Amino acid sequence: MRRRVLPGFPLSLGITLFYVTLIVALPIGALIFKAASLGPEDYWRIISSGRAVASYRITVLSALGATLANLIFGLALAWVLVRYDFPGKRLVDAIVDLPFALPTSVAGIALTAMFAQNSWLGSALANIGITVVYTPLGIMIAMFFTSLPFVVRTVQPVLEDLDPALEEAAQSLGGSDWSIFRRVILPLLTPALLAGLSLSFARSLGEFGAVIFIAGNRPNSTEITSLLAFIRLEEYNYQGAAAIASVMLFAAFVMLAVTNYLQARALRYTVRS
Repeated sequence: MRRRVLPGFPLSLGITLFYVTLIVALPIGALIFKAASLGPEDYWRIISSGRAVASYRITVLSALGATLANLIFGLALAWVLVRYDFPGKRLVDAIVDLPFALPTSVAGIALTAMFAQNSWLGSALANIGITVVYTPLGIMIAMFFTSLPFVVRTVQPVLEDLDPALEEAAQSLGGSDWSIFRRVILPLLTPALLAGLSLSFARSLGEFGAVIFIAGNRPNSTEITSLLAFIRLEEYNYQGAAAIASVMLFAAFVMLAVTNYLQARALRYTVRS
């Protein structure tokens, strides 16, 4: 009798399907059902209103800005943690995971206090004409803070597993540091980097607690989509909240599909190389 890889496979599969149905499928189904209870005209009127469109623009642009910052600083931080030894390295490595453990509302309050104009950092920035609190810049900083670990923690293991012989061979052929990074290291990091950036972007799109404190939540200026959906819930407008949330759900599915496509292309390119 052939031994099964997973003992109790039917039970394991049943538990898994029950969990996925209860935790993932039912909430998503309820959201879609609630949004579908609106007629096409009412649904379109809600999701295409000026306030809703402004919240989409603010959310997406802020998330893109935070993701771009994560691309630069997340990759640099992962590189430093893997390639260099310095005093306090373990402390810095532990601090990277702080946004995972810290409640997002606490992060929002801390960032607001740090960048407020009556703080030393906020006043210094104000003196050079930079205002952070209650501006889109503050939204990007909050999103950057909460999503940075996704890039660092996906790139870091790949950097640790890179074969040093590849770089040594490139150096022996006369390659410069930049050309070695661009032609040897970066292609190998691309799949992990895309995964980290997609997770970072998704977290930024759905961020709520860290943003509402520093954003000021002014309609058409600093109001994100998740907050607008929350406001509709407070108004007992459940259908309106579901309609707005369904737009973000659709965006999440599209982003997931695009990310998987890009990762598959990057992996094929890496294998061919």
